[in-house]
Amino acid sequence: MSNLQQSVLKATDQVEHIILGKEREIREVVLAFLANGHVLLEDIPGVGKTTLALAFSHVLQLDYKRVQFTPDLMPSDLTGFSIYRREKGDFVFRPGSIFCNIFLADEINRASPKTQSALLEVMEERKATVEGETRAVPAPFLVIATQNPTGSIGTQLLPEAQVDRFMISTSLGYPDYENELDIIRTSGEVDKLSGLVPVINGEMLEEAQAEVNDVYVSDPVCHYILDLITATRTDNRVMVGGSPRATLALTKMSKASAWLQGRDFVLPEDVTVQFPYIITHRLVLTPEARIQHIEKDQVIRDILRKIRRPSAGERRR
Repeated sequence: MSNLQQSVLKATDQVEHIILGKEREIREVVLAFLANGHVLLEDIPGVGKTTLALAFSHVLQLDYKRVQFTPDLMPSDLTGFSIYRREKGDFVFRPGSIFCNIFLADEINRASPKTQSALLEVMEERKATVEGETRAVPAPFLVIATQNPTGSIGTQLLPEAQVDRFMISTSLGYPDYENELDIIRTSGEVDKLSGLVPVINGEMLEEAQAEVNDVYVSDPVCHYILDLITATRTDNRVMVGGSPRATLALTKMSKASAWLQGRDFVLPEDVTVQFPYIITHRLVLTPEARIQHIEKDQVIRDILRKIRRPSAGERRR
């Protein structure tokens, strides 16, 4: 395992000491960062979403900004705007909140669709067009967005085009009993975030992303990835399945999973583990399926059982 991989694992370990009992979820966020993707967290308030983003900004030495999405939030609050300077007779651009490395969009589904859509271009292209001029955001650029559960007061569904731009979705959820007990016991201690030690910077993260991109995916594993995504499009319980962007996301996350385990090739197991995180937020079930109380998790499990997983070293015939 390289020094760079060990540094990423050290950064992950530090965050796990801040957000107790959420090792799997923290690892998925790390993999999304390595795959140069964005993260969607669907959670109730108070479970540590903001602390998670702050912890990563500390250990990765990245510029971090947080915006509370509210109905009166304007697109210009995110992208920026120009101000006229009377003393000089010109306009000066004031960058918005998205000009950072880690952007936390808190309760994104409480803002208007117009404001939500202001993130579309920057999430996909890492650029923002303001007043006819396109400006690049700093690299690396990663979005962690949180949304309240569907049906919560004051929320609006994210458009499918924006949901599809999040590489993965996951949920921190409540801590278990023992971990929450530890939270109580350490509640009077000095701020834990101040004790985090930076071990990676933006340049190192971009280097890791480049190495992840070079991880090898065999032909049988490529077919396995595509078979899984295709199955979401043909299942009669699903109205909207995975897009080609979902196919690429599953490939990138599988590469990141392999890289973090010290491998330069993807195993079918990498794909199997990452599939639920990639596809859950992209699936739209039919009205009939919802009436029958069929859950997305059930559909995903059925697809994983139905699609044959190739064995390691297998060649496609």
